[in-house]
Amino acid sequence: MKAATVREMEIPSHLRYSADHEWVARNDDGTVRIGITDYAQDALGDVVFADLPAVDDRFEGGAMCGEVESTKSVSEIYSPLAGVVVAVNTAVQDDPSLLNSDPYGDGWMIELRVDDPLMIDQLLDADGYRSLTGE
Repeated sequence: MKAATVREMEIPSHLRYSADHEWVARNDDGTVRIGITDYAQDALGDVVFADLPAVDDRFEGGAMCGEVESTKSVSEIYSPLAGVVVAVNTAVQDDPSLLNSDPYGDGWMIELRVDDPLMIDQLLDADGYRSLTGE
């Protein structure tokens, strides 16, 4: 019998990561884009619903800012940084499977104008996230 192939998780080096499995990318305009990691989407399984916040909603770092439902479970999404939502990816709400098929691209969830841009550097880098997940 052939052993199952284990898929290596994608952990892009240019992103920052939270211990709650969200990624953060800096945008050119000083905002940040946030989504769930490849590790998180793999653990969730097929995502069938995404509840995202509204533009102008404010969150503290670590606060729940959304929810995703998969065929396996319902999971909360946390804002890795304090700030105000400036954009929401409505495509994810219309087609939640984008979180599975392209978590670091078309599957982004929200964009924030962060209160303190220096806090981005307090998040995990790719090596730190790799250590956290055991990947």
